[in-house]
Amino acid sequence: MTVSVNEFIPETANTLIEEVMERSGQNLLSCYQCRRCAAGCPVAEETGYVTPDRLIRMIMLGDYENALNNPLVWKCVSCYTCGTRCPNGIHTARITETMKKLAKENHLQPERLKVVNFHGTFINSGIRWGRVNEMEFMGLYELKNTFPDINQFNFKPVIEELKTQARLAKAMLKKKRLHFGFELVKGRREIKKLYKKIKKLRKKL
Repeated sequence: MTVSVNEFIPETANTLIEEVMERSGQNLLSCYQCRRCAAGCPVAEETGYVTPDRLIRMIMLGDYENALNNPLVWKCVSCYTCGTRCPNGIHTARITETMKKLAKENHLQPERLKVVNFHGTFINSGIRWGRVNEMEFMGLYELKNTFPDINQFNFKPVIEELKTQARLAKAMLKKKRLHFGFELVKGRREIKKLYKKIKKLRKKL
């Protein structure tokens, strides 16, 4: 992927900046590219040169396509190191979450489909039970990940994925971090109503 962060695109710059700032709650205009966030980003090696400052730069220049399609948006681990190092308190994790939502709304093919599956399954489980049920969440998440291979009768990667997750589950059980019971939380109807209300508001934007 060739990404230019030097070309200003006036047709989309102001609109993109305003939308990302409103939805993320971050003041991108206060970024002066000191790159302290880049120096502390733990996934910088995984994303190449696309560090938090570069993502902000893309948005500032109105580079809509590359701002939505870059490794950082999908590989950011939301550790908030960037925000703690930033002299102006800009949390790039909130910006990458906003870019994920924009990519989904624009029906763009995600660079990391597993990230999309994780987010969608996590949210749905939380809405359904009031909190995330680990067993249901992981079961549905793995079903989404492996369905394309199952549909094509390509079972080798499915078996490898299940083995990997089984090892992880075993390790989590030893540390008592995996629970089998279902816990219902009060106020689930209110949670569902709030979620539907937010979705309606986003459609109007």
